[in-house]
Amino acid sequence: MKGKTKEILHNVYLIEREDRKILATKSKYGTHYGEKKFGEFREWIPSRSKLAAMLLKGYSIDIKPDWKILYLGAASGTTVSHLADIVEEGVIYAVEYSAKPFTKLIELAEERRNIIPLLEDASKPQRYSGIVEKVDFVYQDIAQKNQVEIFLDNIGMFLKEGGEGLIMVKARSIDSTAEPSEIFRAVIKKLSESLRVVAHEGLEPYHKDHIFVHVSV
Repeated sequence: MKGKTKEILHNVYLIEREDRKILATKSKYGTHYGEKKFGEFREWIPSRSKLAAMLLKGYSIDIKPDWKILYLGAASGTTVSHLADIVEEGVIYAVEYSAKPFTKLIELAEERRNIIPLLEDASKPQRYSGIVEKVDFVYQDIAQKNQVEIFLDNIGMFLKEGGEGLIMVKARSIDSTAEPSEIFRAVIKKLSESLRVVAHEGLEPYHKDHIFVHVSV
C-alpha cells in the first residue's frame, strides 16, 4: 500500500496517505462490513468502531496475539473482526443478545476459527460460565442503563488475575437527561471502587457523549 506505514500494535497499522491517516489491520480475510481492503490491509473505520476511534486518538493497549478475550456486545462483528486479526493465536468469546446482528456474527465465525459466538444476555454471565474460560481481556460496548454493572459482573467472573478490561461508556444510555460529564464521573468512581482505572478519555469527534475506560485488576 502506498504511503508511510507504521505498526502501532500487533497487526494494527497507521497509514499516512494523501494527507489522511488510515487505521488498518493486516488480515488474510476479505471485507466484513463494507470497509476497504488495500492488499493485505483492512481499513478499520473509527466511526464504526469505538476501539478504532480510541487508537486513532492516540491511546493504545498492548493486546497480545495469544490473548483470550471476552467481548460483550459483539453485534454483527465489526470490531470483533479486527480484534480477531490482532489475536490471531488467541480466541474471542463474542457475546451478543440480539438475533438479527448475530446472524452476521455467525458468518464471521464460520470464516475465522478464533471467534466463538454466543447468543446470550451479557447481564446473565452465569448462563455462559460453562463455556467461557478465564480471559486476559474483557471488552464491552453495550448501550444499556446497567452497562457498568454488566461489566463488573463479567470481570468478576471471567477476568484472570493481572488481566485488563476496556468499557465503552455511552452516557445517554445510562441517563438521557443528565450531563454526560456527570455520568462519566459517576462511572469512573464506581469502577474505581473495585478496579484500578488506568486511563479514560472521550471519543469525539468519532462518537459523541462516549468515553473509554481502561481498567486492570
